[in-house]
Amino acid sequence: MRTISELGFAVPDILLPQQGTDLRKWAVIACDQYTSEPEYWENVSKEAGDAPSTLNLVLPEVYLGTDKETEKLGSIADTARKYLNEGILQNIGTGFILTDRATELHPSRRGLMAAIDLEGYSFEPGNKNICRATEGTVLSRIPPRVRIRANSPLELPHIMILIDDPKGLTIEKAFDMAEKEGIAPLYDTDLMLGSGHIKGTFIPDGSPIAESIINGLSKLKSDNSDGLLFLVGDGNHSLASAKAHWENIRETLSDEAKQTHPARYALAEIVNIHDKGLDFEPIHRVVFNISSDEFIAKAKEYFKDSDITFDSYDDNKQSFVVVSEGHSDVKISLGNPPHTLSVGSVQMMIDALGLECDYIHGEDSVRKLATSGNTGILVPAISKDTFFGTVEKEGVFPRKTFSMGEAFEKRFYLEAKIIE
Repeated sequence: MRTISELGFAVPDILLPQQGTDLRKWAVIACDQYTSEPEYWENVSKEAGDAPSTLNLVLPEVYLGTDKETEKLGSIADTARKYLNEGILQNIGTGFILTDRATELHPSRRGLMAAIDLEGYSFEPGNKNICRATEGTVLSRIPPRVRIRANSPLELPHIMILIDDPKGLTIEKAFDMAEKEGIAPLYDTDLMLGSGHIKGTFIPDGSPIAESIINGLSKLKSDNSDGLLFLVGDGNHSLASAKAHWENIRETLSDEAKQTHPARYALAEIVNIHDKGLDFEPIHRVVFNISSDEFIAKAKEYFKDSDITFDSYDDNKQSFVVVSEGHSDVKISLGNPPHTLSVGSVQMMIDALGLECDYIHGEDSVRKLATSGNTGILVPAISKDTFFGTVEKEGVFPRKTFSMGEAFEKRFYLEAKIIE
């Protein structure tokens, strides 16, 4: 591993399954997906069978609070050591991996496997670290993941880190260089249960491509006066758990050991926010036990100092749409909003008035739920062009602000890294 402290990351030593491993059975989706669909995870277990699989190295959150949680927590570390001792997982050396994910929605989403320096990451609102969370962290979700890290020698990431690189100076340039050099992929496999395909190309440390990646990240950091380089897109709770584990063991180490201990660095996939294969979907709201007329009346009072207008088509104003069964949609616009984002202004009102709400993906689902005295609120998607600037100004986004793609597009566990 080579640490690059000024950029808050390291070139990692990456582990991959030995040649001949069935990668379709090895790779499984992020543990925080399909948490209300145990049948999905039953199908994953059937697909993996008795073959080596990352299913045996992670705790799907669908099992939290069940007997399976205790069972898996007791076996993960033993399985990790078995995979290492038997050579099922092997160190491919120090370097990056360029990833290219295809799904039925997008032919390509490019990424870069690297390691984030946890000393440079914070999920505290308002921090000015080089790596920051985008949404609030639910502390109760951290302890089960810390227990896994405390006992296992390995980490497997579903973390996706965003960079703001509109000119493609880093990842896209590295792909172009690798293609010109004719570098063959290190792995190339379908993913289970209709989740598409992924291939990865190893870029050894010290190579011209690796140096180009580092130079690209350095340029992005130098262009940002706020000191921000990385934002957590997916896997914030996994990164927060890695941070908590690191802080637990940091005080037991010498000053020298603290600089290079592998638990200080968390493996993650870095993705350019401007990648065409990365969609940002808005998460809408449904407010319960309140009619649309009542909601609009409350909004008129709550936003009375925010230059509120109705059915305005002034693009310079912030807006959201109120929907309910049997009523026409009502567009509410704010000329002087209390938050940079429409969803932030809406959430401030919901919280201030103590309204009961749920967070819903998809306009059709909102309209189905906006019945029987419930009211739906449709919010616009976040702009990729203003995403980083919003975090710099507001800190973390309101909870449940955005989703990066569909569930089956989320990151699969494939690569691993030693953390002890």
